[in-house]
This record gives sequence, structure tokens and C-alpha cells, in this order.
Amino acid sequence: MSKVRVRFAPSPTGGLHLGGVRTVLYNYLFAKKQGGDFIVRIEDTDQNRFVAGAEDYIFNCLKWCGVEPDESPVHEGPYAPYRQSERKELYRKYAEQLVNDGFAYYAFDTPEDLETMRNDFKTAENPSPQYDGNVRMRMKNSLTLLEDEVKSYWLKMPAM
Repeated sequence: MSKVRVRFAPSPTGGLHLGGVRTVLYNYLFAKKQGGDFIVRIEDTDQNRFVAGAEDYIFNCLKWCGVEPDESPVHEGPYAPYRQSERKELYRKYAEQLVNDGFAYYAFDTPEDLETMRNDFKTAENPSPQYDGNVRMRMKNSLTLLEDEVKSYWLKMPAM
């Protein structure tokens, strides 16, 4: 049987709230009771909401609770890196494989395109339409665009 590994994945968008502390304590106590590891992986991919100093604050809160992660950005282990933003190249490889195998597609919709979609597809039965299989073929993506158009959009995308 494999060793228990539990993860807590806070976002550095502010302070650690009570629900997060509860999750930390449950996961940490379960891992330790089972002889396992408690891992912290920072979910820092939402850079628009990133708060400077929030990651340090999260680790200070953990320390105050008496919780010391076995693996984290502070105590790296065999599955580093422990910040999602530092794992982009690994994820890119698998994302491209999914696209190439036909299980995923590239989407090039702007926030304005998405807002237009929400307004255009709003009905009494569906007051908050989502980007899903019902609207996918009406949006700007690699399923609806010609190959040259996809390449053009791809070249305009910011580097990861």
C-alpha cells in the first residue's frame, strides 16, 4: 500500500481564512495519523488577484497552528516545484498532447467575447450561460477557425 499524501492548495490572494485552517488541520492530522505526508502547493495562477506577502502570511498562519508541511515551496521534496506557476512547462506538454490527440482545443475568446456570449445566450431558463458544449462551436477556438487563423491567434498570445 502506498504512503498517504494529502495536499493543501491555498491561493495567495489574501489571508488564510477559517475554512482553510479547518482543511489544513483535517488534512495534517489525517496524514500524520496514517504516517503520511502533508504537502502545500501554492495555487498562484490567478495573477490578477495576487497579493504581495500573502504566501508568507499563509506559512506564518500554518506555523502558528503548529503545522509544518513535509513538502512546500519552503521545504521542497521530490515533487517540486510547489507553486503552480512554476509547473507551466510540465502542464504545457500534457495540454499539447491532449490537443494533438483531439481531447482538447485552443480557445482564443477575449473577456469581451465571453461577456457578449453571456448576453447573447441568456434566457429565462438559463440566466447565466457558461462556455460549454452548447456554445463552443459559436466561439473563437481551434474547432471553429481555419488552421491559419489558429496560428495567427497563437502567435499573438502572451508567453507563458
